[in-house]
Amino acid sequence: MGILFVTLAGHGHVTPTLAVVEELVGRGADVEYATGAEHAEAVRSAGARWVELPALPEFRPVTANPVDEWFPHYFAAMSVAYPILLDRCRTARPELICYDATNWPARLVARKLGVPAVRTVPHIASNEHHRVMDVDLDRYLTGHTSRFAAEHGVELDPWSTVDAPEACSIVFVPREFQPCGETFDESFHFVGPVLGRRADERWAPRRDDRPLLYVSLGSIMSDPAFYRACADQFSDGVWQVAMSARGVAGTHDVEVRPWFPQPAVLRHAKAFISHGGMNSTMEALHGAVPLVVVPQTPEQEQNADRVAELGLGERVDDHADLRAAVDRVAADGTIRRNLDRMRAAIASSGGAARAADVVLSRAPRGA
Repeated sequence: MGILFVTLAGHGHVTPTLAVVEELVGRGADVEYATGAEHAEAVRSAGARWVELPALPEFRPVTANPVDEWFPHYFAAMSVAYPILLDRCRTARPELICYDATNWPARLVARKLGVPAVRTVPHIASNEHHRVMDVDLDRYLTGHTSRFAAEHGVELDPWSTVDAPEACSIVFVPREFQPCGETFDESFHFVGPVLGRRADERWAPRRDDRPLLYVSLGSIMSDPAFYRACADQFSDGVWQVAMSARGVAGTHDVEVRPWFPQPAVLRHAKAFISHGGMNSTMEALHGAVPLVVVPQTPEQEQNADRVAELGLGERVDDHADLRAAVDRVAADGTIRRNLDRMRAAIASSGGAARAADVVLSRAPRGA
């Protein structure tokens, strides 16, 4: 058996790995990918064999603070996946497991079976100098992790469900974007964003005589008030808008779809209003598109602050400020120069080819 990738769910977690899978398969590696049915076709298109894990249930928060509900929701889905993944790896033992940083069952399986592992990190990495997000996970997960550890005879604590050390980590951001980037040792490989075949997708705006604004809150979160604010503030015809949303009506100047080929849209965009998910942030920087970040989660807040700190765009927390922020970032020459420098850093980070080199360096011969 060869290399097993494990990422249960989340486009921002699955998508970066697919270009690495394509690269590995192109070099003759034997690759399987364990994930939910939602991503099965994408996995097969990348050249891997799909291994089914239970899909992540739809997230429907019922309180004013979705974060309070998200961590237990995600933990429950991961808990169900653990025994299935363990049984699979005992039966068809992989030579190497490549797992998403938040997919802690794969880490536990690798440890239990003594299989070498590579961790893929689709967001900012953590070490003793910087932590990926400032959240009191004990508040959400202490009881859950204690019960799971006792039931399965493993070591698990709240923070290790989000971030735990690994001998080898592939980080899908350039070192220049990583806070305290110079403090990370050689076990961290900052390869930057990897688009793979998504870079070849095609899309064209409705018209070519107005600048294009792209708007998206990602694949999980939704905010009807935010979408209405965008439609209202950009209804004067100065900008044309492509907005990824559901349950919102478009207008003459605002094209609304549930999904857009994001890298293709960003090739035309003059600005991007984003939730600040790392995949979206990296794809914007790959295309040197200035960002207006409206964060929805603690991780996204950190990304938004990093974008502002590096002069790559602005963070906005009030929907009333969206139009002014877009006009500012699109016209700012300093932001343009900073984006050009970051795009150069991304180009020199190595991308999918370097990531595949790292994976193969950890795999036993013949994987």
